[in-house]
Amino acid sequence: MGEKLNKEMEQVVHIEKSLRMIADIVKQKGREILTQFPITPPQFVALQWLHEYGDMTIGELSTKMYLACSTTTDLVDRMEKNELVERVKDTNDRRVVRIHLLNKGATIIEQVIIKRQDYLNDVLKHLSEEEVNVLEQNLSHLYQEMKRE
Repeated sequence: MGEKLNKEMEQVVHIEKSLRMIADIVKQKGREILTQFPITPPQFVALQWLHEYGDMTIGELSTKMYLACSTTTDLVDRMEKNELVERVKDTNDRRVVRIHLLNKGATIIEQVIIKRQDYLNDVLKHLSEEEVNVLEQNLSHLYQEMKRE
């Protein structure tokens, strides 16, 4: 029984390390790609959240990015100046201001994501079709399990 537990823990250690190393490589590659675009890594993260989930308040965006509201406000100020986002009053409550992704910001995000997908496609070419299918299914399943927590 203890041997089975040790093997399971050993697998967990390897999976955690693999996920961490993959995340590091994706992050590094993402930063290399970003050098071709007029945005900083934190701006990319903010634009990505807005692209994925739509308009948000500064507070909501701060929570998603694990940043102080003041830091997020400065970030949004710079993005607004560069015409990537705009502040808009909430239609239901004019006291609430939401950050809205503008076309220029959306276009940059889409271009960066396409470049990241191109990179991943190049890497996946070294795997068989079956390996890619299994990887996709397993990652999707892992993500669904993590979301349930």
